[in-house]
Formats: sequence, structure tokens, C-alpha cells
Amino acid sequence: MTLKLPEYLDRRAQIQRGILSASQARRSGVSAGSVRSYVQSGQWQQVYHGVYATFTGQLSRDALLWAAVLRAGPSALLSHYTAAELQRLTDVTSKAIHITIPSSRQVLPVRGLVIHVSKRTPMAGHSTALPPRTRIEETVLDLTQSASNADDACSWVARGLGRRLTSQARLLDALNQRRRVRFRAELAELLSPDSAGIHSALEYRYVKWVEVPHGLPPGKRQVKAKAAGARVYRDVLYDEHALIVELDGRAAHPGDTRWKDIRRDNAAVVDGIMTLRFGWDDLRTRACFVADQVYRALRRSGPVSARPCSPLCPVGRDLLVHD
Repeated sequence: MTLKLPEYLDRRAQIQRGILSASQARRSGVSAGSVRSYVQSGQWQQVYHGVYATFTGQLSRDALLWAAVLRAGPSALLSHYTAAELQRLTDVTSKAIHITIPSSRQVLPVRGLVIHVSKRTPMAGHSTALPPRTRIEETVLDLTQSASNADDACSWVARGLGRRLTSQARLLDALNQRRRVRFRAELAELLSPDSAGIHSALEYRYVKWVEVPHGLPPGKRQVKAKAAGARVYRDVLYDEHALIVELDGRAAHPGDTRWKDIRRDNAAVVDGIMTLRFGWDDLRTRACFVADQVYRALRRSGPVSARPCSPLCPVGRDLLVHD
């Protein structure tokens, strides 16, 4: 016999991608015995203890996420890497499903679920998004606390800003609401007005590893421009010196992206602007070399102050010799 759910429960199942909890079924008048018979007859399938799919076959990703939230119980929120997946903060789908529950509750370990406990769940949840999840600002800050170092923590903030998912003001407000935060000083610095415009982890590292330690003048970030009739964003622009620094974090150029970059650089040259392009390895292993090249390019238009960051750093050595 084909199962016909009560109207309210049927609507709830549709919203939850076909997933229901035993408590939801019971509140709608479906007894525990009826649930067992539906499972035994093959009309339903059990996903977790007390959580069921009201259909046969493989579960979609959305159905799995709903099942995980319902298994974790009242006020549970998808969080961390799983919330980041849904909010397009990351392009990676985590095998484990991350969930945050109120600190007042406990959940037994469940295979495939990573349970986090927080006092912030009442204010951390998104007001309308389904399945329930943390707000983007909370997701970003949660991930900064899972990072192993300050640079990785700041890269999550930079990514949230770079993908235009949130703003400095909203992130700073969320940061100020937390009492205990690892890397607070570094995160607050990145969210300060002085760091406005930093929209990627690579841009953050350029500032931290190239500009600041070598005393280079600060460039303008993500400046709108037109190249070959299209709108583009210049990663770092030193407009007084007619210099652009482009930062490329990709290991390789997919498709025709490389040629788009070349056309953009060529258009800048036509406009009288020089372009320097650096990748992740340049910043990670040769930051002083990058700083020296930027410094020398800036000096083509006039005097520029700079300093070496260490005894072996080449930046500004010619000025020291002349002095």
C-alpha cells in the first residue's frame, strides 16, 4: 500500500528534501509502529537513528544535510566547512558534515558527523536559509578558529571579502561579539580601515610579506578598470607610479584564462602602465625578491622609500650604499 502522509507532514517532507524525524512524524499523528512498518515495507529508509528518508534510492546532498541536522536535534546548525560549502565560501565538498549544537545539549558521536558545541547558536543561525546553518560571518570566524596559524585564519576572512559574501563591517561586528578568539589581533588588523580592499588570501600575504616589512608605499586594492572593452579589477595599483601588481594564486591557467590575463596586461601597457605579475610561490619563497622588483619598478617614476627586512634582503641596498 502506498503511504499517504498527513498534509502538514507531507509539506514538511517536501521542504526537507524527503527527510523526516521520528518526532516530527509522531507530532503529526504517525505512530512509531507505523514508521517501523514503512521502513520494513521498503517505503521509507532509515538514515540515522530516528531520522528517515520517505523515499527509496540514493539520497541527494541536500537530503543528507537535512538528515544530519535532524539527527543533531533542536537548534542544530550546519557550520564550519559544511556551511562554507553551501555559502560558496569554499569550492570543496567536505566528506564529514559539520554541525554546531547549543552548549546546553549533548549528542552521542555519529559516524560522518563532526559535532561542535557553542553558546552562540541562538545568534549565529541564519534567519531564513534552509537547511539551518550559521550566518556567513559566523562561518568565516568559525573557520578562522580551526586554522593552524594566523595566515590561514586571515585567508578565510580575505576569501569571504573577496567573494563579496560579507563586508568588513559585518565581520568586525561578529568578531567583537566573541569573547575568546584566537588570532584576534591579526583578524582585527585585516578588518581595519587600513586593510580595506584586500579581497584574497594572496593580497593579504602581499601586504604582510611584501609591502609592510619592506616599507613600500601602500597600493590601492581591487581598482575597477577597463581592458579591451571589459571591466576588470586591478589587484594592486600604484597609480602615481603607473604600476600594476597582479597576483595569481592558480597553479595553472585553465582554459583561455592565460590569454585574458595577457590581453589585460597588454591593455595596461598601451595605457602607459607597467604590470608585474606574481604567483603564490613567489610570495611564499621569494617575498624579498618580489619586494625588490616592485621597489625598482616604482622608482622608475621617481624617488620611493623602502628598506630591507633583514641583513640579506636586497631591497633598498643601493640607497644604503649611496648614503
